[in-house]
Amino acid sequence: MQELEQVIKERRSIRRFETRGVEDEKLLAILEAARWAPSWGNSQCWEIITIRDSEQKEKLSEALTKKNPATLTILHAPVVLALCGESRKSGFYNGQQITRYQDWLLFDLGLAAQNICLAAHNLGLGSVIVGAFDHAQVEKILVVPSGYEVVALLPLGYPAHAPSAPKRKEVSSFVHSEKF
Repeated sequence: MQELEQVIKERRSIRRFETRGVEDEKLLAILEAARWAPSWGNSQCWEIITIRDSEQKEKLSEALTKKNPATLTILHAPVVLALCGESRKSGFYNGQQITRYQDWLLFDLGLAAQNICLAAHNLGLGSVIVGAFDHAQVEKILVVPSGYEVVALLPLGYPAHAPSAPKRKEVSSFVHSEKF
């Protein structure tokens, strides 16, 4: 186990994986990390589909936007997670929207995705969050029921490369005190 700060700073978006599979125990630990993500009113609006079948991954890769760098990633990843959210659950109270945003599920699934990516890195795995795809096509491929939507695809596996850290803004450039 690594220290949290180190895990946060060293996690990278991984788009090339080794051919070896992801052990069930590691996948379960990653899904357990998603389970403990915070959510609006503890709504836990997420549903996660695990995809290992090569034909399913091929169909998913075809649904990505043109020239998407994750196309081969989806195709060759040992595991792809599809993060789905239940519509009109997060950010709603008694069926009424109580936040400015149409649905809070994007925020909740972002928290779950971050937990997944950090847990994967901590276990020696890599991941990348993919959001540029034909959502309706992916929902059809994965037989996602009405009232749910696929928000992101997360390929997982053992990294076949170690990208360097991208340049980051200094904290002082984005933190404001009392007013913007």
